[in-house]
Amino acid sequence: MQRPPFSPAPPRDSLQQMFMQAGAHYQQGDLAGARRLLKQILRKTPQQFDTLHLLGVIESRLGHHKDGEKLLRQAVRVNPSSADAHSNRGNILREMGEYAEAVNAYDRALALKPDYGNAHNGRAIALLELGRSEEALASYDRALAFAPSPGAHYNRALALARLGRNEEALAGFDRALALAPDFLAVHVDRGNALTQLGRIDEALAAYDKVLAQQPQFPPALHNRALALVRAGRFEEALADFDKALAAQPDFSGALDGRGNVLISLGRYAEALESFSRAVKAAPDSAAAHNNRGYALLKLQRFAEALAEFDRAIALDRNFAGAHNNRGNVLTVLRHEDEALESFARAMAADPDSIDALANHAAAALNARRYGPAIEGFEKVLARDPDYPLAAGNLLHAKMQCCDWQGLDALRRWCEEGVRAGKPVAPPFAFLAISNNPEQELRAAQIWLADLRLPQAPPNLRRTAHDRIRLAYVSADFHEHPCSVLLSEVVERHDRSRFEISAISLGPDDGSALRARMAQAFDRFEDVRALSDAEVAAKMKADEIDIAIDMMGLTENCRPGIFALRPAPVQAFYLGYPSTTGMDFIDYNIADHIVIPPHQERHYAEKIAYLPGSFMVLHCSREMGPVPTRTEAGLPERGFVFCCFNNRYKIVPEIFDIWMRLLRQVEGSVLWLSGGNPTSMDNLRREAQARGVAPERLIFAKRVPGAPDHMARHKCADLFLDTPIYNAHATTNDALFAGLPVLTCKGESIAARVAASLITAAGLPEMVVDTPADYEARALHLARRPEELAAIREKLAANHATASLFDSEGFTRKLEAAYEEMWRRHLAGEPPQTFTVPQP
Repeated sequence: MQRPPFSPAPPRDSLQQMFMQAGAHYQQGDLAGARRLLKQILRKTPQQFDTLHLLGVIESRLGHHKDGEKLLRQAVRVNPSSADAHSNRGNILREMGEYAEAVNAYDRALALKPDYGNAHNGRAIALLELGRSEEALASYDRALAFAPSPGAHYNRALALARLGRNEEALAGFDRALALAPDFLAVHVDRGNALTQLGRIDEALAAYDKVLAQQPQFPPALHNRALALVRAGRFEEALADFDKALAAQPDFSGALDGRGNVLISLGRYAEALESFSRAVKAAPDSAAAHNNRGYALLKLQRFAEALAEFDRAIALDRNFAGAHNNRGNVLTVLRHEDEALESFARAMAADPDSIDALANHAAAALNARRYGPAIEGFEKVLARDPDYPLAAGNLLHAKMQCCDWQGLDALRRWCEEGVRAGKPVAPPFAFLAISNNPEQELRAAQIWLADLRLPQAPPNLRRTAHDRIRLAYVSADFHEHPCSVLLSEVVERHDRSRFEISAISLGPDDGSALRARMAQAFDRFEDVRALSDAEVAAKMKADEIDIAIDMMGLTENCRPGIFALRPAPVQAFYLGYPSTTGMDFIDYNIADHIVIPPHQERHYAEKIAYLPGSFMVLHCSREMGPVPTRTEAGLPERGFVFCCFNNRYKIVPEIFDIWMRLLRQVEGSVLWLSGGNPTSMDNLRREAQARGVAPERLIFAKRVPGAPDHMARHKCADLFLDTPIYNAHATTNDALFAGLPVLTCKGESIAARVAASLITAAGLPEMVVDTPADYEARALHLARRPEELAAIREKLAANHATASLFDSEGFTRKLEAAYEEMWRRHLAGEPPQTFTVPQP
């Protein structure tokens, strides 16, 4: 505040004497005494300018900004030619956050006194708060021209830093320090500019100069910690945040920074404690509530996280980060429509937020709205070609639609990115293009590294129980192929040797299969509302011996549970056709076809080899009445090639073969599963481009239930598998229904599962090694109905003898694998690859 001038003339009456006394109190720092006298004067002469001016300044200095501004407004009405009064009013308005009005007040002062350096300086500060940085810079230049000072150089440098012109800001800070070497705030902001320039060691030296004079100076400790965070030196940063908080326990910035470091270290519970303190220190801070919500999200306390993001938004309706985080919670909770709405609001609040754009696209992909997903990911990649997972998600969305434009380039992009160690594709999406176990391991490891899973504790050592305690962990204990395949195994487990628990991470869909699964286990634990740590603690308390992950890296997987080592032996089975990439999963249950021994080095787990196939066909399923071809939507005459695989498994190379087969087999059709309308339109267009009438592609319509779907397989002649990502449960469906399946064996598990199942069904002649052999074999069988009929008869006969159809025998082999895992643990032996003997 500029001090109002006082009349040097001797007092002529008692009011003048009172004013002089008030001025003396003001100059001595006795604001309350000055205020008391000035109020007495105003009661007698309410329009006395000097009294209004000085009292307005005093009220503001006492924190009564509204009263002070009102008095100064009255003062400039009495004397509109006082530059000091206008400037001081601007100062008060600036303190009140009324920056535009403050600029107007400074402009009035400068119109009266153009060389008023302090008014130029105050105007610049207000302009900076309004985001008008270039204008602020010009005002600082004028302030320096009229009243050069360390403070003016410092403020101008701050404006340059706000504009991102850190090199120039650095020079300004140095000029301020040349005039005032002990100006501690300048050293701190000089360090901030150096941090932004990536000159971390110099920044730390700048902060250390401050701390050498004041070791407990919170701003220096706080910003030093931020520089260490930028350098990835998280533990050192944490120590500096703690020092800042020891000096100032309610320093909300340090509490937030500390929480963010703890998030980076995966210490979410401690981060929550820090953010909770920040909220207590600044309850009206939207950012503090948002950060606390993020820690709750990481702790999987979703309802609390959602409430915290809602509080942040209530405080700041345009808080893009809170809208974005809210959408992330809703995505996890599978509230796709609400998630899309939250991400849309985040984009509206901050159109430049690439995170909100990417999350909106991902939510659209989860909701099977492939058009918006494709559009969104294309925009993301146009802005940042290296945005994590965007290329792989775009590829997956396009493959779901059979939109093959630019597909080869996207595939190369993902493959090259994985080779370079970049997070370009989610592991599951990568399987559809990979056929390379080595690269699939790399993709899994890259994806897992970004999760920042907790450090696995030392392995539990446990003595034997009366029965081995197994826990199957899955989000798919409902109407899902994995539950279809597992249900009979669980029901057939030998309860004299095993105690069987389900750790259910997913929803209850109310289906008959969900009820059957709940009944099949000795204990069925619905833990979807619990965090990873809580689930792991529960499993430890239950003394689970062997925990079996059924998810791998599929949707809704929770590797954080297994990272906490809830069981002394941890195995993976069935749910994901590749390596999990997790070094805390001991065994991958497989067979010698899906993982040939020479490929074992590409798996993070040791391999537990089962004889025959690693999968069994669920033989107790119902078969509905067999429809006529007309009822199934097929022509009554002609050869029916069939593939009920998911759309994303169909790639141009296999579609080329299928179209050549249709051209060569007169009257034949290709029967595909129904899907999204875009994919069907695209496949018809692709068929026409290859010289095949679009109507020769027939898309199966929905049927009331699984028995009806199983029965209609009998209307087809030959099931054609997709080579890169095979039919898995779908192969089992076809073989159960008696429909021969032809596959081309690849390199990865995803490309070899059908070969395993078909071989275990006793039809090795239906497994070929090259695309050329695949095409030739399909054409041969289509032209020789008697040979195909013999294969059908063989398959029907094998239902009684082949290992794929022997649920009881398979369960005993699986149990033998568990017993060997447990034997090794009790013997103190490390996990090691082994083969279960053929019974």
